Amino acid sequence: MISDYLNRTLPSTEELPCSDDIPVDNEDRNFLPNVLLFLLSSMWADRFDWYFAADMAIYHTTGINPRVPVVPDGFLSLGVKRQKGGKSRRSYATWEENEIVPTITLEMVSHTPGNEYDEKMEIYAKLGVLYYVVYNPEFWLRDRHQPFEVYKLGADRNYQLQIGEPYWMPEVGLGIGRCQCVFNGIDRELLAWYDRTNTRYLMPEEVAQQERQRADLVQLQADRVQLQADRLAEQLRALGIDPDI
Repeated sequence: MISDYLNRTLPSTEELPCSDDIPVDNEDRNFLPNVLLFLLSSMWADRFDWYFAADMAIYHTTGINPRVPVVPDGFLSLGVKRQKGGKSRRSYATWEENEIVPTITLEMVSHTPGNEYDEKMEIYAKLGVLYYVVYNPEFWLRDRHQPFEVYKLGADRNYQLQIGEPYWMPEVGLGIGRCQCVFNGIDRELLAWYDRTNTRYLMPEEVAQQERQRADLVQLQADRVQLQADRLAEQLRALGIDPDI
């Protein structure tokens, strides 16, 4: 009865801010989560039971006020529709998503510390987020942590640091880790998804490049066969033999 009353009095996402209006202090905090989204949109194009967002407010009832969101740099929810009511979401409220909380949240540490290792970790643990990923490529020595860390929520509702990279998440059917690759002509470190064998899922432009390389190789092999055939024909003609007969 109390939960029914609470649900009736909770605000709609139509009236809630889509974010916390705190500007990011580097472009990677928007760019890298969107790379993960871009990859998922290609990998899971035929699936409609997931939702990934970057820099979007998550509203929940496990904090001090349901109108006060937590805003990860990225999050993935499973078991929800990619569009809600045929429309794009403005924000994510757990009470409008059948109480489904994100399976993964991602925080990227920047020049300004954002309590990624304490306050936000506590919020996500209380919310029930299974995996908490912290990416800290520049300030990990300052913070006395590793550049890339994955935490998993235990039965005691506390996070435990996991070992291995890329790290395989069986509940998601994906691994996550870092990679060094060329994106839009720039060689840089990115976050990426991996399969069970630790093979990285390629971006569409990488797949297209591989296909072009395979096509070029096939054409090269065909050209070599034709060149050998032409040379043999010349040798036969030199011996007075018509190779076309």
